[in-house]
Amino acid sequence: MGARIVLVGRDKPRAQTTLARLRERGPGLAHTVHYADLTRLAEMKRVAAQIAGAEPRIDVLINNAGAMFAARRVTEDGLERTFALNHMAYFVVTAGLRERLTASAGARIVNTASDAHRGAMLDFDNLQSEKGFGAMQAYGRSKLCNILFTRELARRLHGSGITANCLHPGFVATRFGDQSGGLISHMVWLAKYFAIPPTEGAKTVVYLASSPEADGVSGKYFYKCRATTPSPAAEDDQAASALWERSVELAGVKT
Repeated sequence: MGARIVLVGRDKPRAQTTLARLRERGPGLAHTVHYADLTRLAEMKRVAAQIAGAEPRIDVLINNAGAMFAARRVTEDGLERTFALNHMAYFVVTAGLRERLTASAGARIVNTASDAHRGAMLDFDNLQSEKGFGAMQAYGRSKLCNILFTRELARRLHGSGITANCLHPGFVATRFGDQSGGLISHMVWLAKYFAIPPTEGAKTVVYLASSPEADGVSGKYFYKCRATTPSPAAEDDQAASALWERSVELAGVKT
């Protein structure tokens, strides 16, 4: 479609391979890559500032980084890794790029969530899973956070010209889970025999990023390019607001 892609990568060889593929598919568009560990607040802030300094405007922000971890570990910021990467990175990077999104008329924010949120509930006294950890439970809660974040973000962006939506891509045969560790990696590896290919999983992301049908649509949860209803917990406006305020406290960012 002629879009210029600005990537955030963690692994330099893999990022350079992806950049080479982009340049082959979309030559002359000056695609670029920035490097960051998106489990660390300082890195989230640094890479957002770096991108904001290099780009006068951003038309579409796609928050897609995510992982599942077999064991509970906390980051240098005292955050459980799943929560840090899957939720806080979306929150902090979006905050850091807000001015650049505002500079683009009709900018769109697209957040990858998951149907894994169904059945999950947020306990604001246990956001970091100190009171017992399960990989699937932590992942499901982080995807619930993605939807609640999108809901509150859309509310706060109302009237700005920027829209925010999230999506369930389906179970996609990517590298997801390969480095989770423990039984999780083996289970995910087996499950991928029944997964859809990345081109199929990307369709709703591309739709929300580019389709005229998505113009002006905000705060919705999509699957297979259609708005659908998430779980009741994901439609809790009070929880969405509370998560936003807690995220501001944890990140120390202005929103």
